[in-house]
Amino acid sequence: MTVVRSVSVCVVVLVALGCATRAEAQIYCWTDAGGNRVFSDRVPAAEYTTFAVPGSSLRSTRPVADGYRNRYDTFIDQAASSFAVRPDLVRAVIQVESGFNPRARSPKGAMGLMQLMPQTAVEFGVLNPYDPAQNIRGGVAYLRSLLEKYGDETLALAAYNAGPTAVDRYGTAIPPYRETRDYVARVKKITPTAAVRVAQRIIYKTMVMIGGQSVPHYSDTKPSSGDYEIVR
Repeated sequence: MTVVRSVSVCVVVLVALGCATRAEAQIYCWTDAGGNRVFSDRVPAAEYTTFAVPGSSLRSTRPVADGYRNRYDTFIDQAASSFAVRPDLVRAVIQVESGFNPRARSPKGAMGLMQLMPQTAVEFGVLNPYDPAQNIRGGVAYLRSLLEKYGDETLALAAYNAGPTAVDRYGTAIPPYRETRDYVARVKKITPTAAVRVAQRIIYKTMVMIGGQSVPHYSDTKPSSGDYEIVR
């Protein structure tokens, strides 16, 4: 669930799978007179208007700017190519995670376009999670690591949402969490082929230094020098 700090009231509507006209859960958030952020399932007293976020089941109190889909295409295409991940999958994850809002922040602390948790940002060398280029690169690198681990996009998406530990706990299956199952379903609705297995081609994994942190780099081009690992 995404929180936009710059709005006084925000609404997120999670729509039940297969029933787009019925809200499964509706949480309102606003800033009270004391400046505190409040989350509740009760309608706030203040007046508000909601807008649909194209391509997802989310609603926001602020309309999505025209042309948002193409705003980060260069960063998406570069990261997708570098880490051998489908660009359409990256776009779908960004749409569901943040609605393409680079300043999005969740109640749990996930940040930016791909909603990176602080630990994940550090692990993948993201110095500024609100910088679109860094956030996308780090998010795609993390997604690539999950694809490497599971060899299946559906399980990788489940792990992106609930964490690898949760997926492993249920025998490498989608955990029985409504949020995770709805998340995977929403991504697959945007990119229907998300459930297919990752293409079996040679991927080369190397470690590079970013901001003093050693982070993984993936490519389908064989490195001309240095150590590397072949993964699938």
